[in-house]
Amino acid sequence: MSALDLPRPAFMDEEELRMFQEATDRFLDTHADKTARARWREQGWVDLETWRLAGDAGLLGVSVPADYGGSGADFRYDAILMERLGVKQALNFAIPLHTTVVAPYIYHYATEEQKQRWLPGAVSGETLLAVAMTEPGAGSDLQGMKTTARRDGDHYVINGQKTFISNGRHCSLVVVAAKTDATAGARGISLFVVEVDKTEGFQRGRLLDKLGQEGRDTAELFFTDMRVPADNLLGGVEGQGFRMLMEMLPKERLVIAWQAMGMMEAALEATIDYVKERKVFGKPLLSMQNTQFKLAECKTQATVAKTFLYHCTEQLVQGKLDAATASMAKLFVTEAQAFVIDECLQMFGGYGYMLEYPIAEMYKDARAYRIYGGTSEIMKLLIARSL
Repeated sequence: MSALDLPRPAFMDEEELRMFQEATDRFLDTHADKTARARWREQGWVDLETWRLAGDAGLLGVSVPADYGGSGADFRYDAILMERLGVKQALNFAIPLHTTVVAPYIYHYATEEQKQRWLPGAVSGETLLAVAMTEPGAGSDLQGMKTTARRDGDHYVINGQKTFISNGRHCSLVVVAAKTDATAGARGISLFVVEVDKTEGFQRGRLLDKLGQEGRDTAELFFTDMRVPADNLLGGVEGQGFRMLMEMLPKERLVIAWQAMGMMEAALEATIDYVKERKVFGKPLLSMQNTQFKLAECKTQATVAKTFLYHCTEQLVQGKLDAATASMAKLFVTEAQAFVIDECLQMFGGYGYMLEYPIAEMYKDARAYRIYGGTSEIMKLLIARSL
């Protein structure tokens, strides 16, 4: 049991789920230990062999339908995987992006032939997935994207660029958002699946130098007269991309919230262990009332966040999660994550500022969670629309 002492609700407390958690922990303890995580940060990406090992362990196809090599499990398993990645401090390993964010675009919208061609490799770890939406001048406002796709015979010619693309440096399959009709606003956006190694005009930019999450491969992508087969248009009809993105975003925001939750738990557990051992004026730091009050507040924030996440997860599994509630989950949990980790770092004193301590890495890594997948401000805007 974690530092929260929060039992799982009945729908999350099944033998198969417990077995999956144990298997996930064993994999992460072996292949995402402290040495591996430090190497990822130093080089800027997770080893490709580790991706393949994760595929062998069944971690890359948790929710991919069994017909394409996956387990066909529901989101509860994804939630456990994300939580364990956070608790084990291995969130630079972007499995949730690969499996729970990008793969669903393919198994929900691609043709049967495309699913058979693309998904088995994604499940095995031979194919690394990415999604390219954000541009230098279009982040939260996707309708402002400048990347275009023009039909030319049995191909589309795509021109533009994308930035902040996770898995961008090593992806072999990327879902690209582009405008097939620049005059139609959101209805002019379409999604294309680009097989990188087979496509001329595709170019990777530099590996981006980030404030945190240094081990997460993040890059720019450039498209110069990139020719993509017309049947790689997701859905087969132009102008459906924005709808697809909107349908997937509530789940993506819950994915981000679960990762933030796992990191929050790791921070709280590490801090409680530290203040029990650290002596100040001859007494354990935990014996001081200020420490107790601060950690009581942190534990309350984390407990409320996780309780709400369980509720949202149950709603998602039942097909009832709406966009406003998903936005609430991302907003509340990532803001709580920031508060808790900041308070926890303070408990470490000067050591909290040293990167050799995991709490310092968590502090850096956490900052992006209030930005990507929709900023906290955008979440508030979406929630306000439900008033």
